[in-house]
Amino acid sequence: MTVKKMLATALVMGTMAFVGMAPAQAEQPARNPCAKNPCAVKMDGGAKNPCAVHTDGGAKNPCAPKNPCAVKRGVARELDPGLITRPAGTRLATGDQVQLVKEGERLWKDTKLSSNGMSCDTCHNDHGAFMPGFAKPYPHEVEMIREKSGVARIHLDEMVQGCLVMPMAANPLPWDSRELAALTAYTAEVQKTFKPNAAAPANPCAPKNPCGAKQ
Repeated sequence: MTVKKMLATALVMGTMAFVGMAPAQAEQPARNPCAKNPCAVKMDGGAKNPCAVHTDGGAKNPCAPKNPCAVKRGVARELDPGLITRPAGTRLATGDQVQLVKEGERLWKDTKLSSNGMSCDTCHNDHGAFMPGFAKPYPHEVEMIREKSGVARIHLDEMVQGCLVMPMAANPLPWDSRELAALTAYTAEVQKTFKPNAAAPANPCAPKNPCGAKQ
């Protein structure tokens, strides 16, 4: 065999080998961009994911404090429902409605009601941080209250107490106090001017986290 024929044969065989390998290489799956995500759900029978959502009343999700998108389910109640449930037979304090609203507006911005320097206005300035359901007449279900305390239906004065106890880390006001009546009256006025945004808020984890679920 001449040198030219040997080179030609080698070239043909090399090309065939390359073509034969190409499909096998193309079938290799792309690497999972979430492989290093400690919160990723493992579907391959690997080690148990310590950050998986618990539905059996187990320990709290260790990823939750650092992940604003983490959902806590099946964990112990974080709020005693007795703190935000108006006792049977209790009535709110009464008085001139205009004065109650005026006092409520002052209390709305009063950080002394909390133990952490917050006020109602800290979260809800200019209708901020309200869920669309805030526009519904009370009583109705409030997701935050249901998830934290198990209370399925809540009145407006009870919602005020819930905000005092949770975000503001304070003790609830006496149920028959003028302060609670005033805050409830002013909150009702705020509710009248609230217009829920039809567009759902974007998932803050989605743009930066390829594993973030878009809900």
